[in-house]
Amino acid sequence: MLADQDKDAASLKAMIIKLNSKLLRTIFDRFPDLVPFEEFPEISSSLRWDQVQLPPSVSEAQIDEIILSVMLPGWRKMALIISGAIERGEELGLKNPDEIFAARIQALVEADRLEGQGDLRKWRHSEVRLKIQAMH
Repeated sequence: MLADQDKDAASLKAMIIKLNSKLLRTIFDRFPDLVPFEEFPEISSSLRWDQVQLPPSVSEAQIDEIILSVMLPGWRKMALIISGAIERGEELGLKNPDEIFAARIQALVEADRLEGQGDLRKWRHSEVRLKIQAMH
């Protein structure tokens, strides 16, 4: 029963996000002077890491290694990190590597291994960086 509630909650959340996005788009189309940015910050991908199915030849550790190899201590656009990860991970032969890397970055942020700001599903309007370790 809890699984059904979780599924319903996820469906409701997705519907609310889509409604808000479309509603904002409609408002901004009708009243362009209200747009606070040059480009509408659309969701690039809503794929979650728990939905990703890696090929048997690719491990989660390999994905993490590629992502961490293109990260810096300073803030960088999510889109730039994904692009760098795709270049480094070409030999893995992943289907939709951009979405896979994005989903993993979001999972790493949620696990407090990376830092993110903004809605990470909006790649050109969010940023990530290496987690800054507190000095002891």
